[in-house]
Amino acid sequence: MITDYAMDDFLEELASSSPVPGGGGASALSGAFGTALGAMSLNLTIGKKKYAAYEEELTEALAELNTLRGIFLKLADKDEEVFLPLSKAYALPKKTEEEKKVRGAYMEQALTDATEIPLQVMDYACQALRVLRRTVEIVSPLSVSDTGVAASFLKTAVKGAGMNVLINVKSLKDSVKKDRYRERYQRCLSQGEQLSLEVARRTEERIGG
Repeated sequence: MITDYAMDDFLEELASSSPVPGGGGASALSGAFGTALGAMSLNLTIGKKKYAAYEEELTEALAELNTLRGIFLKLADKDEEVFLPLSKAYALPKKTEEEKKVRGAYMEQALTDATEIPLQVMDYACQALRVLRRTVEIVSPLSVSDTGVAASFLKTAVKGAGMNVLINVKSLKDSVKKDRYRERYQRCLSQGEQLSLEVARRTEERIGG
């Protein structure tokens, strides 16, 4: 599990020739980093008299981000879990028609499972970005830059997970399923890019200079 690693050990494993952890897990962890930084920005604002009028909204947003952080960590582990069957599928025999049929069915299911997880990462990253968009206007100016960095991590989660969606969808045989996944991918990608752009723009405006 991702949470069993020390940071330096995880990075060493990520850099190795092992197929897992890989880009999918790293994308989910980008989401975890983004929600953690977003929470930090809120924690640096909550409790200050100047922002008392926003206390309830900020507290609710903090709870959302903390929940999402836990989800991203679980998805990082899940990404590794679903990739292993896919990597094994490529090694299945395909000499006879029966072997090809068995391999094809196994591969299709493995690709489906390996596509669903990064799509969830994209969905949850967009959800976290919506929280940041709501709160970027009301966090302390001393911590608003952390909200901006959080949005950058979450944008990376969206785009990184999206790469995994595309490479898996490419090999699917079911054209209906393939089109449905591509539609979800494009919708999440567009939302993520727009939301991160809005948070970044407002962050920079509030920082000034």
